Amino acid sequence: MPQISAKELYIWRQQAMAVAIASTVEQTEIDWLIQEIGGKDRLSLSLLSPQQQKLIDLKQPLSAIDQLWQRRIQERLPIQYLLGYTHWRHFTLKVTPDVLIPRPETELIIDIALQALQQSPNPQLNLGNWVDLGTGSGAIALGLTDLLTNATIYAIDTSKAALAIAQDNAINTGLASKIKFDQGNWWQPIEHLQGKISAMVSNPPYIPTATIPTLQKEVANHEPHLALDGGKDGLEHIRYLIKTAPAYLVSGGIWLIEMMAGQAETVTKLLQEQGNYQNIQIFSDLAGIDRFALAYRC
Repeated sequence: MPQISAKELYIWRQQAMAVAIASTVEQTEIDWLIQEIGGKDRLSLSLLSPQQQKLIDLKQPLSAIDQLWQRRIQERLPIQYLLGYTHWRHFTLKVTPDVLIPRPETELIIDIALQALQQSPNPQLNLGNWVDLGTGSGAIALGLTDLLTNATIYAIDTSKAALAIAQDNAINTGLASKIKFDQGNWWQPIEHLQGKISAMVSNPPYIPTATIPTLQKEVANHEPHLALDGGKDGLEHIRYLIKTAPAYLVSGGIWLIEMMAGQAETVTKLLQEQGNYQNIQIFSDLAGIDRFALAYRC
């Protein structure tokens, strides 16, 4: 196992923090990198000082950590892609540039789904078919499967590469046998389930096309545009899901999506105008931004 002096690691960490500040990168990513690649815990990093001469063990040499850090800064490659995984809820999920990096705010969609289940006028939803449309890394499908032990979960994605990542994550979390994976565009692989879906949960593409190049380089240059691009106004796919879901949902069935800040009013109006939804609700994310729209099939 490689060894390094505590002083040397301290100096590298301080230099990396200065670079992070200058590059508008979160300083917490440095410790995350050291913890994940070097195998040091948060406490030992907080106790580092320039006076320490003792040798400490690292899982990987400091040069390997530094190489990844340089890529993070120079290429603006998200640290999750550098590591090859991210933590989401209590899962450790594999991620590559073929899938969006699951965000902390998306964790809330699982809690909202469970709350929606408890409030639904249909008491049998927990026994039915639940679908994660546009599953990406499989995060939402895994979150639902973990908690809805009596439901059948479908994970759908148009991207073959993304679906492979989702399947790997299901295997790694021990949930693969409980999820049905299908490749196709939105409802297409499960057309045989029209009128039999208890809940549709989705984090669809919702960024306006022209906005994508203005996003952080980490997102605009590295995350899959297929999973970001919501068309001219960002609502193309959400409109489609509003229009088509009633044909698939059972009475009292749940329609739940994540959306972009500023879209809540329009999404609410679209749901109302469609005519097949009731009890429409908007939920905020961790930052207090309207982020999720919930409705029930009439």
